[in-house]
Amino acid sequence: MPTNIYLAYTAPINPAGAEPVLTKPQVWAGLQRKIRHAQEFVSAISTCDVITDDGEVEVVREVVFAADQTKRVKEVVKSYRPLKVDFHQPDGSLISNIVSDGPTSTEEDMFMTYTFQWLNQDAEPGSDEEKKLLEKFKGMAKMAVEGSIDTIRRMVKEGKI
Repeated sequence: MPTNIYLAYTAPINPAGAEPVLTKPQVWAGLQRKIRHAQEFVSAISTCDVITDDGEVEVVREVVFAADQTKRVKEVVKSYRPLKVDFHQPDGSLISNIVSDGPTSTEEDMFMTYTFQWLNQDAEPGSDEEKKLLEKFKGMAKMAVEGSIDTIRRMVKEGKI
């Protein structure tokens, strides 16, 4: 029986020593760029074509993953400024990119969390295969969050954001 895998990963956006310190508007602009130019942020994606874009809330896009150049995946992406972006997959899976404040609500105390709901994975609940998938997805989640923050910071330095 297939299983669903749920997990989240959080990282500080502006850890001690990070330069430049990113503002919430810069982070939001980065997430908006990620929607429309996914390949700049996610190395597993080779192309991203925007099909429709209402300019504010919803983008429909097709992405091609490097691992399977023949398969185009249509995603519906919804933005909830300035909090989160939801990436709806055709199989019902959902990935959310969330920007949140820590206790001080300062730019130095801002976090990025990605939540993942991967549906119908080929593993039995509680099996070794499920544990392997979870470990694999945890590593992917860490790379995705930290890579997105690093890419946004680089783009701010380069004047692209």
